[in-house]
Order: sequence, then structure tokens, then C-alpha cells
Amino acid sequence: MPENLRVPLSVLDLAVVPAGGTGTQAVRAAVDLAVDLDRLGYHRVWYAEHHLSPGVGSASPAVLAAAVAARTERIRVGSGAVLLSTTSPLVAAEQFGTLAALHPGRVDLGLGRAFTPPGGTKDAALGDAAPAAPPAARPAAGPRVVDGLYVPGAPPIDGSDSVLRERLLAQKRVVGASRTPAAFRDELGLVLGLRAGDYAEADGTRHVAPPVEGADFDLWVLASSAGESARVAGELGLPIAANFHVSPATTLDTIAAYRAAFRPGVLDRPYVVVSADVLVAGTTAEARALAAPFADWVLSIRRGIAGAIAYPRPVDAVPWEERDADERALVADRVDTRVVGAPADVVARLETLQRVTGADELLITTATHDPADARRSFALLAEAWGVAPAAEAPPAGADRAALTLVP
Repeated sequence: MPENLRVPLSVLDLAVVPAGGTGTQAVRAAVDLAVDLDRLGYHRVWYAEHHLSPGVGSASPAVLAAAVAARTERIRVGSGAVLLSTTSPLVAAEQFGTLAALHPGRVDLGLGRAFTPPGGTKDAALGDAAPAAPPAARPAAGPRVVDGLYVPGAPPIDGSDSVLRERLLAQKRVVGASRTPAAFRDELGLVLGLRAGDYAEADGTRHVAPPVEGADFDLWVLASSAGESARVAGELGLPIAANFHVSPATTLDTIAAYRAAFRPGVLDRPYVVVSADVLVAGTTAEARALAAPFADWVLSIRRGIAGAIAYPRPVDAVPWEERDADERALVADRVDTRVVGAPADVVARLETLQRVTGADELLITTATHDPADARRSFALLAEAWGVAPAAEAPPAGADRAALTLVP
């Protein structure tokens, strides 16, 4: 694919905490990385919301996005995602509306639904501190290749796992997530109504939120299955981010459900971002060596008592061939679909992902023990993909030509 025809690249950052490091260091590294991304020409950078995970420092997307917006010139900033199980849509809209007042044309509010303990079936937001989608949300098809794209089968996550259930319940107790979200469509409607200045409850009671009314942010939906999130995003004509890097088994179904449900609304046509876990180095051998801890990281998310561990050093990683069959089965979907290698090989695989999914944009996430390796990976990818450096990049808000609003 010619460079000038490639879709934009954006970034999802979890502010990964490395083994031996601290959350403070991870947050500072995230801001430093964003300065690089702005200079390199990446389109947007989003921050996930995760709590009580030793290996994830991104807990407050609004605060991180504000800090980054103040340090950068062009790149869009936002959330991937604010979780409606812990934050009300009103508070999220007020936070990002305030940010958009200070940085107009550069702000994205991504909303997602977090998981409940096993027995619930809510879509996950983008990110790495929660397990993959419950089995009930999975497609029936097993591993397959679709036009060159490997689509794994669903991992054998046990919805009745008492350790997983207790971990999620314990986190909920400490986080204090006592709100009961409304129907997802209603939660999105609240944000859209407040922004339009015409929101009213069923009994006619009207509400006004000055930071939200007329706010210059784009509203996004994050989805990891062909469930309610994808359907509602389509029905409201909103853009969607589909979660290939965490739930590769369901991404094609997610996108198909969104496109089937799409009606002109906020946008006049569908707009799809697809996430991908990527690690680029000068050679394939170097990239694979740096990627060695990834299986340990994913295993801690899907089986560990405390969730995502601090990201291990490559020398401490358990070799793949030494893992038992159960461990391999639990993480193989993530390991096999992670895009690892030298620049040209990574570009080829990303081109396949974009072609098969029809993505309008790719959202790249990269986890490494040493933040310098992640920064180098993003630099190598930008050069190989042909991302325009900041001096040549379109001005803030230029993506509105793609995200055309309906009058």
C-alpha cells in the first residue's frame, strides 16, 4: 500500500509500570512519550482507565489527557475509555468538556462499559487490566485466517473462576463503584443531549451543564464484542474503537455489528478505529527478545490474583516452550496476534489488519519494560508507516473531514 494511502496511526497508552519502577515514573514517562508522538505525527493519544493493577499507571484519563494537551501542540488527546461503571457520563462529559474549552479541536471522550464479576456480560473498554470478554460474547468460529489475517479462537477463560471473581469484587469494593449504570444508549444520549443543550428527563425536567453545552469534543464508543456497545454506537451514528489487541477473536464480529446497525447521526458514515498491540525494533530477533515478557503480563491479567503485574524484565520472562499447555492456551490469542518484528514486517501485518477490518485508523499500544524501547518502537513505526512529522501534519481538527457531522 502506498504511504500516502495508509490510514492514520494513533496510540493507546496504559502508562505501563515496569518491574522495579513506580507509578510516578510511569505517568511521567507517558507524558514524555506523548511529546514524542506529537512530534512524530501520530494522530491521537488515548489513556485507559484501570484501577488497582500493579502494572498499569493510567487510572485517570482526564487528568493525563489534560497534562499531555498542555505539553503538546497538535495531537488529539482523550480516553480509551472512561468506564461508566465507575464514572457517570455527566462527570466524564464535564471533565472532557472543560478540557475541550482549553484545547478546542483536540479532545476525544471515549466511553466504555467495564466488566462485572463473572456472571455479568458487559463489553470491556480498551485496555489491559481486565480479562477478555466473557465466553457468551464470543463467536462460534474457531481459529481461522480471513484474507491473510489470523483470527484466533476464544481463550478458555473460566467464567466461574473463583479467583477472578474475587479479584473483581475486591476491586469494586475499594474503587467504590456503587453507581448502577443506565441503559448504554441512555448514557450516551445524556452526553449528546447536554452538549446540544436540549437534555430533559422523561418527566420533562431539563438540565444544563455549562462545561458540556457546545463542547468541542468528539464522542466515541469502545467495544470488544458484537453486543450492545457496537449496536448502539451504530444506531447513534457515533465512531467506534474495536478492541483487537485484547479481544482479537471478536473484532470482526464487533465491526460487522456496528456497520449493520449504523444510521447517520453524529456522523454521516461509519468510522472505525481498530487497536493493535505492536512492538518494533531494528531486527526481528531484537523485537522478539523485548517481547518475551508479554505472555507473563497477559497471564497475570487473565489468571492473577492482583491483575496486571508490573511489566517484567525480558531476562525474567518464562520461555514459551517451558509453559504448560493450559497457560499457553490461555494467552495464545494475544501472543499470536501481537505484531512484533522489524519495521517492514510490522507494516505488512498492520496493512493486512487494516485491509481486512476496513479500519479508518489504527490505534497502536506498546508495552515494554524499558520506556525507551517503547519510544523507539513508536519512532520506527512512524518512519516505516510514513506518518507525517508534526511540521507536515494536518492541523488539529482536520479529522473532521472524515468525521463529517450531519447538519
